[in-house]
Amino acid sequence: MKKEKDIFDRIMEWKILRIFNPFYKKYKEVLLYLFFGGLTTVISIGSYAFFDICMHMDPMIANIFSWILAVLFAYGTNRIWVFEHIAQDIKGIIQEMISFFGGRVVTLFMEEAVLYVGINILFMNSIIVKVFAQVLVVIANYIISKLIVFKNE
Repeated sequence: MKKEKDIFDRIMEWKILRIFNPFYKKYKEVLLYLFFGGLTTVISIGSYAFFDICMHMDPMIANIFSWILAVLFAYGTNRIWVFEHIAQDIKGIIQEMISFFGGRVVTLFMEEAVLYVGINILFMNSIIVKVFAQVLVVIANYIISKLIVFKNE
């Protein structure tokens, strides 16, 4: 069965972008993960800044709210475009979601630890600490998603 081209495959066929198509095809998964991981990071940092600075929430609580928004966005984009993983039945979808959200909970604890140390012990700026934590989280999330959640059978 031939796989249908997604929107990114069709964009890469535009005349102006065709020269990059071989590179795109070879590294599609990583490129799309970096793209959507970047958007997820923007959502995470932006919403964290909103909750922390504008709403004056405790940074640890602000991070949990930003995590919820970022993870919901990440699940959809990772499932549909990055790893192109379509579970065949409800059992498969539920297992996939449990693995995805479970993996993200692991990196949430990692991020909370980095925030706690950076903000409460080292007295660093919360946004700078959040950005640093996000770099670690993006790398860990890719590894978890690739090796556990969306692994090819």
